[in-house]
Amino acid sequence: MSSGQEVGEIFGAGAGPATALLRSPTVIIASIGLWGMNILLFRCFNIDHVRVLNGGIQDQPQSDVINEESVASPSRVNDAQGTEVTAGKCFMLSFLLFSFLHLVSHIWINILSGSIIGATFAFYTITGICIVLPLPSTRWIRRSISVVLSRAAELVNPRCSCIGHVQPTPIPFKDVFFADAMCSLSKVFFDWGLLALRTGYYPHPVPASASSIVLPSVFAAFPYLIRARQCIVMLNIGRMKNDPKAYQHLLNAIKYSTSLFPICLSAYQKTVDQVRRDQLEQYLIVLLTINALYSYAWDIIMDWGMMQNPTQLIGETCAQTLPQKQPRDKKGWASLLLRPRLRFGLLLSSVIILADGILRFSWTLRFYEAVIFSSNDIYILSTELLEAYRRAIWNLLRVEWENIKQYKSATNDHSQFTKSVELTFSEALW
Repeated sequence: MSSGQEVGEIFGAGAGPATALLRSPTVIIASIGLWGMNILLFRCFNIDHVRVLNGGIQDQPQSDVINEESVASPSRVNDAQGTEVTAGKCFMLSFLLFSFLHLVSHIWINILSGSIIGATFAFYTITGICIVLPLPSTRWIRRSISVVLSRAAELVNPRCSCIGHVQPTPIPFKDVFFADAMCSLSKVFFDWGLLALRTGYYPHPVPASASSIVLPSVFAAFPYLIRARQCIVMLNIGRMKNDPKAYQHLLNAIKYSTSLFPICLSAYQKTVDQVRRDQLEQYLIVLLTINALYSYAWDIIMDWGMMQNPTQLIGETCAQTLPQKQPRDKKGWASLLLRPRLRFGLLLSSVIILADGILRFSWTLRFYEAVIFSSNDIYILSTELLEAYRRAIWNLLRVEWENIKQYKSATNDHSQFTKSVELTFSEALW
């Protein structure tokens, strides 16, 4: 769930760069830069994220592919290098888009006295035209967009035949990873639904009624519904294979369903009077707390592979408080709470886990909204950006854990696995 699930001001014209319609491109631009940060850190810690996302270590290394192609067709190698997504390209694109967004919104709103809807459409239109132009420098952007669109289309793949007894096909990791990223951008989807709603009513304001929140809320719920559906598909596959851990997919689907209620309730609050809004506030806080705790526990145990034996951790902690008659072989708390081995090291992994927990509760800034933020829209934009950052650091440990699982399933030699995948704890401390 996004830490900024609560929606901003829906009704009225709004003003300034942090209004609902200009929030979505701002968050998308920030996400591009943060993905560049992910690529940089993956490279620094020697994790082939492309191979991990594509399904495993059986794939031929990219360097080998380039070397073989260079003999047959050097032009194909140059094309592959030209479409490669690097950290530098992501950083530069993020900077250029953010500068262009600020320029377009300033000219359209302040100089031409246009509307925010016009500024938003102008930004999307001009940016789209620049990307479509067949320029060599933007070829990697067009390639990236085609990959995103293909993955988005794969999300609605039925995965089975309704006729006959064809078993459903499993969800590949790259589609799970893509859908999780969409969940962190659910508020962007809400803003797109709001953009469509405001466009339909333009130049009149959107009426403050419950029916007005349906379309944006459906847009915001879409990523969670997609991800929950993936869990149900994997649940059915697990049951067909008699997998004893198939129930975990059901628990994961329930987790995503708990993300839907804060979106709808927060949007509904905007349609009622202040007295009713205050009454609903306590329910919203309870829903946000449940989802944050549920999601954070799932991050640690399931998505990152930490604390795999909580019973042993509790027993070890209790045993340390009791007098021992004879020495016993003790494991450090870090090896029980985290993992025996960590690619990103003990310090960085611990910082990520702590930061993820804090950012899961960034919605608590609502209690200090009037003190810290100048408007509700600024508050919502800030929580959206914090969620984008949380997802970026979440990606690091998620890809690392998937990399480890792929090595475990493909490597029979455990010593080779430990040497090639992870650092020991003594190495990780440095």
